Amino acid sequence: MPNTSRVLAAEPRNEAIGTGLTSAQRQEVAASLQEILGATYRLLVKTHVHHWNVVGPLFHPIHVMTEAQYEDLFAATDTLAERIRALGRPTAAPKIGTEPGSTAKMSVEKMVEDLVADNEALVRMMRDAAEAAEEARDLVTHDLLVARMTVHEKAVWMLRAVVAS
Repeated sequence: MPNTSRVLAAEPRNEAIGTGLTSAQRQEVAASLQEILGATYRLLVKTHVHHWNVVGPLFHPIHVMTEAQYEDLFAATDTLAERIRALGRPTAAPKIGTEPGSTAKMSVEKMVEDLVADNEALVRMMRDAAEAAEEARDLVTHDLLVARMTVHEKAVWMLRAVVAS
């Protein structure tokens, strides 16, 4: 059993990685990704709650749209966390910070506006992080964030189209 206990004692740690990024650059990019991971996780939870609570004539299109969005967000959290690990940093548990029940009382229009605002905020956060990654010549993280911005900008467009008058 001594061998088993040693295997079970393995813990994440900061790694010395020689991929062309300095430790400081990797630390800075990973810290930005950690913030984005938290914001993505909050948006995932909020999108899922809105999905459960949408009612009215737009129920079906918004229900279907938000299901696709929360499924994508769930996959994105894994991609972001794995990139943080690839940068040699441990991944912290995201802080959710949502108020229980607050979204359940929203009108459909307010739900959509809420998701638009959060998606736009996430794009702004990602844009800043992508610029920092590009400046650090971390093209992998830059590419990841540009791809995620594309998804969120499309989500904003689709959400706005549903409630356009």
